[in-house]
Parts: sequence; structure tokens; C-alpha cells
Amino acid sequence: MLYGIAAATTALLLAAVLAALLRTPALRLGLVQRRRARPVPVVGGVAVVAAVCLVAGAGDWTGAAPLGSGVGELLLAGVAVAALGLVGDVWRLKTRFLVAGAAVAAACVVPYDETGAPAGILAVLWIALVAAAFRGLDHADGLAGTVGVLTAFGVAGCAAAEVMDGLAVLLSVLAAALTGFLMHNWHPARVALGSCGSLFTGFVLASAAVFSRTGYDLASSAGVLFALGAVPVADAVLVLLSRRLAGRPLRRTGPDHLAHRLRRLGLTSPGATVVLGAGAFAALLVGVLVHTGWAGRNAVVWVVGGAIAVVLGLLRIPAYGSRRAQVYGPRRQPEIYVRPPRRPTSSSQVRTHSHVRNA
Repeated sequence: MLYGIAAATTALLLAAVLAALLRTPALRLGLVQRRRARPVPVVGGVAVVAAVCLVAGAGDWTGAAPLGSGVGELLLAGVAVAALGLVGDVWRLKTRFLVAGAAVAAACVVPYDETGAPAGILAVLWIALVAAAFRGLDHADGLAGTVGVLTAFGVAGCAAAEVMDGLAVLLSVLAAALTGFLMHNWHPARVALGSCGSLFTGFVLASAAVFSRTGYDLASSAGVLFALGAVPVADAVLVLLSRRLAGRPLRRTGPDHLAHRLRRLGLTSPGATVVLGAGAFAALLVGVLVHTGWAGRNAVVWVVGGAIAVVLGLLRIPAYGSRRAQVYGPRRQPEIYVRPPRRPTSSSQVRTHSHVRNA
């Protein structure tokens, strides 16, 4: 108990300090992303990964909190995914390479002997999808960190119910590190996770959820896994549908995520994060209750139905036009003023006009 408190506190402070220290070098090197015309360094993920590895590794090395079989390999695979994400942050790798790398790493950690080959392949695809979906959440201040903290606690509860103490410790350390990162990522964000941190977070959380559901039937596991990752997956589905229906390339970014559309409804950036965090908490609560047997399997249907309703509802909000046109209506064209002919004033002009009329 005391070690858990000490480990969480250390991870929180370490991530917060590292994020603050790495911010200035990142600005000088140009490792930034643009958010509302302001540069945000993408080094928060480096701080989170370093804090998790140092604290979890120290606990495993000293024997105070051994990670156990399979969890250490999961952490190493997560570090490899984070390294690939860091390369993507520096050299702007295409998304398909990052997703492919996450899938390869997932294929190395899925326990096929317990899941079976077909379910194992589905688990690999699920882990890669959630990792990419968490990368998509990093577009808004505080969103990826908030959903990551809540998901880490939810999956940790599932792992604890299965007496996977090492996995629960790793997830607790991850939640603490993300909390330290949020000190710099809440609106207005001073650092962002970047591909490094977002892929690492999504990969570890999805892999841990798959581990905690090992041994259960495929149908119930699919429902619980969806509940544990409802918000990131709903965001990814919304973006894919929106771009497909608009005829836009899937690789072309745009203001079409959940948080973007909520802000178009009038919410502030922190307000959109709080709303999505509340939705993630509700879905996670259902997933944990179903996993532990406190709720029936049919409870997951409410999460699936709610996610579909949200996606279809927000899909109706325009995302690709001018924000001014969507808020204030179409821009009025300026009226063309035609100057009337001048009336004659002098006597010579009057005579001239009279002569023209008589002619």
C-alpha cells in the first residue's frame, strides 16, 4: 500500500518535472503542433514514458512490486511503440506506418495460447485501433490525458479483479504519470503528448484490457473491451465516417473530431473535455461492472447504443466549412451602388439639355 502511494507520487512528480524541462528545448527544435495558431511542444509523451519506465522498472528490479510474467514484455513493446511515435513526431511519419508498427508490437504480446489464433488476431487489430484512436484524441487540450487517466483506473480495476497485481501496478503508475502531464496539458496547453505518448498510452491500455479479459468468451470480451475504450473508438469512427461522406482523403486532417464538434455547439475547450471525460467514465463504469459480474452483459448494449447515437448526432454538425459561415450564416455579398446621373445645375447645361430634347 505504501509502495503504491510512493510510486504514484513519484511518477506524477517526475512526469510533471520532465514535461516542464523538455518544453523549452522542444520549442527551439521546432517539435511542435499548431493549436489555434499557437505552437504546442509534443514532448509530453517523452516525459510520461520515462516516468512510467523508471518507476515501474524500479519496482520490478527491487522486488517491491514485480510486474510478473508478460507485463514486462508488454512494457517493452509499449516503449518500442513510443520510440516509433517519437520518430513520427520528429520526421512526420505517415499514420499508416505508426499503426502498422503498433500492430506488429501487439502481435508480439498477445497471448495466443490462451486466446486462440482467431481471437488473437482480432486482439492485435483492436490494440492497433485503440492506439491510433488515442493519437487522434491528442488534438484537444487535456482530452487524451483525461481519458487516459480514467481508462487506466478502469482497466486497473479489471486487472485487480483477476488478481493481476503487476498489471494493476503498471496501470496505476501510468495514471499517475498522465496526471502529472495534465498539469501542463490543461487548457491552454503548454505541452502535448505527441505520437510518442499517445500511441504508448493507447497501446498499454488496450493490451492490458486484452490481458484482463483472457479466458472469457469472445462475445462478452468484445463488449467489455468496447466499453473500456468507447470514447477513443467513437472519435475514430466519427472521423472516418465524416471524411468518407465528405469525399475527403482519410489522411487529411480537419476539425472533425468529437471535441471540435462539441465546441461548435458552444462548449468551451475545457467544457468539451469535461463532457467527453464524463462519457468515458460512464462507459468505463459499465465495463468494469460487467467484467466483475456486478452487471449483466446486456448493460454493454447501452454503451454501444449511446456511442452510435453520439456519432450519428455529431455527424450532422458541419465540420469542414468556414467557422464564420457555420456560426453566423453565409456571408452577405456587398451591394453594388450605382451612382445616378447628375442633374444640370448651370444655365449652359440647362440650355444644352433642352436643345437635346428638342432635337
